[in-house]
Amino acid sequence: MHIDIQSRPFSLTESLYEYSDQRIRSAVTRFEDHIQRISMWLSDINGPKGGRDKHCRLQIVLAGDTDVVIEDTQADLHVAINRAVERAARSLKRKLDRRQSRIHRTPTGVFDSSPSV
Repeated sequence: MHIDIQSRPFSLTESLYEYSDQRIRSAVTRFEDHIQRISMWLSDINGPKGGRDKHCRLQIVLAGDTDVVIEDTQADLHVAINRAVERAARSLKRKLDRRQSRIHRTPTGVFDSSPSV
């Protein structure tokens, strides 16, 4: 599973990279057969002014389906990462559950016309 993590306008420290990577992997590992790529963008919207301006955008590219894209903005970047990753995992699970139920659903009104023995 390829994970790309970028930050702007600040430098991505090794500890922040490792934290983000670990959070993503722990949340979506069970779905990795369906995931082609994950991209995370971290930003500080207001710069040194502070406030609720730490932004995390997460895009999960799936094989044969639309992407899951989640964004979250918080005062603390770690909280924004956690919330975005948790919401993305829930969205991914719902999407894959719906896909699975469509595959296993039998068409309504169709009966087996073969003679029983």
